[in-house]
Amino acid sequence: MEFVELNNGVKMPILGYGVFQIADQEECERCVLDAIEVGYRLIDTAQAYGNEEAVGRAIKKCGIPREELFITTKVWISNAGYEKAKQSIEESLERLQLDYLDLLLIHQPFGDYYGTYRAMEELYKEGKLKAIGVSNFYPDRLIDLIKFNEVVPAVNQVETHVFNQQANANEIMKKYGVQIESWGPFAEGKNNLFTDETLKAVGDKYNKSNAQVALRYLIQSGVVVIPKSVHKERMIQNIDVFDFELAKEDMDLIADLDKGESLFFSHYNPQTVEYLTSLAR
Repeated sequence: MEFVELNNGVKMPILGYGVFQIADQEECERCVLDAIEVGYRLIDTAQAYGNEEAVGRAIKKCGIPREELFITTKVWISNAGYEKAKQSIEESLERLQLDYLDLLLIHQPFGDYYGTYRAMEELYKEGKLKAIGVSNFYPDRLIDLIKFNEVVPAVNQVETHVFNQQANANEIMKKYGVQIESWGPFAEGKNNLFTDETLKAVGDKYNKSNAQVALRYLIQSGVVVIPKSVHKERMIQNIDVFDFELAKEDMDLIADLDKGESLFFSHYNPQTVEYLTSLAR
């Protein structure tokens, strides 16, 4: 496993396992146990996923020392604000059966996320959070948060894949020392990622799948990735990306796949904002 060093010195695996959309508790617990067994040490969940308890049970059962695991969760919009956020973080720790989190993120830049961040800063200073950051923060809101808070976010988790590579946003993150992390590294299969001819041609050179090439491209670009699969054999394939390196010409070919726009939603779209903020009620 390779690691990135966050702006506070914490080391974070560059590849982890995400549990988005694994709502069934037994399946989620099984998946996390499988992921840890095959070598994943970063596990990414969220309050909104409804599976923190399942992740917690898997952590307890896995037999891996706590200090070898890197556990991330996220504060949802409905828990925004200082008091609600602080309580919800304690509840997340209880559900996960943990004394501390390796990384806590604000899930969406809506509601009183300034109050949320103040609560996170306090718990960070107390040692209950080893690193704090954000998710889905576009450059304008990220800069605003950085300029008016004491602790610079360690991570910004955003939609990042070969079709939306976040080049401009990542330059802003680098400027302020924020690590980019990808959600949706496979674009959830959109744009026929798993059969894309460019990725296939590159993969054939290294005897790797489209999925492995897509992950390797992001990793070589310095992006933390958290692919999800409920199939153990694919978990094994997804983590098997450290035995090859893409040549510059292959990196350039994949760079040309970038469309520079979301395949899912935009926070600049009023309808998207109306929908997401409605979830806070």
